[in-house]
Amino acid sequence: MKVSLLEKPKNPTIIEGFPGFGLVSTIATEFLIKHLNAKPIGKMWSEEMLPIAAIHNSEVMDPVGIFYDKKNNIVLIHALSNIKNKEWDIAEAIKELGKVLNAKEIISLEGIGAAQPTLSTYYYSKDKTKKKKFESIGLKPLNEGVVMGVTGALLLKHHDLTSIFVESQMGLADSKGAAKMVEVLDKYLNLNVDYKPLLKAAEEFEKKLKTMITKNNEMKKAALNVKAKKDEDLDYVG
Repeated sequence: MKVSLLEKPKNPTIIEGFPGFGLVSTIATEFLIKHLNAKPIGKMWSEEMLPIAAIHNSEVMDPVGIFYDKKNNIVLIHALSNIKNKEWDIAEAIKELGKVLNAKEIISLEGIGAAQPTLSTYYYSKDKTKKKKFESIGLKPLNEGVVMGVTGALLLKHHDLTSIFVESQMGLADSKGAAKMVEVLDKYLNLNVDYKPLLKAAEEFEKKLKTMITKNNEMKKAALNVKAKKDEDLDYVG
């Protein structure tokens, strides 16, 4: 997994959001990018990822984009692509990005699957000061649970990681869960987010992301089917 940067902010807070339960982290990071007017400063990419380009508003969207909010000194990692089987590589790339930028903190956003979510939020951190701050804004520590994907790999690779979890519907894009995630980040980082347009905007992002990710997955499945057919033909000829 390679990281390309157009600029290198010093000592930023890095926030990563990859597709997971309810797409809450992806919707939340996209909302923050739009709301904070964060500009693109780089991307993560690998030639092992399927070459599927998403186009939105006549612009090609990077599968894993890196954005920067100068006002709050925040770097946002935003993923639209299916990154299955690349989780370890991405986690290592995020860890190295933190070193290159001398990041003050890496925050991982993740949904927790729940059949009937109550929007309960939890945190993970080993830092006593951060624990007190999270608990002062109403979060509970995640005492028991199994964390998968990029966040799971990061937890195993980066022991100073800060994680925020919100209960989310399984298999459905959850704009309410994403809105709750942004609310927590706002209180934790003092971002002064205007909550009035939040839920409406999150719902709009939800529709767009569902369409883009569904098309991405359909194209990936089609590409894998073509490859499987070619392999069958080769086996037959052999």
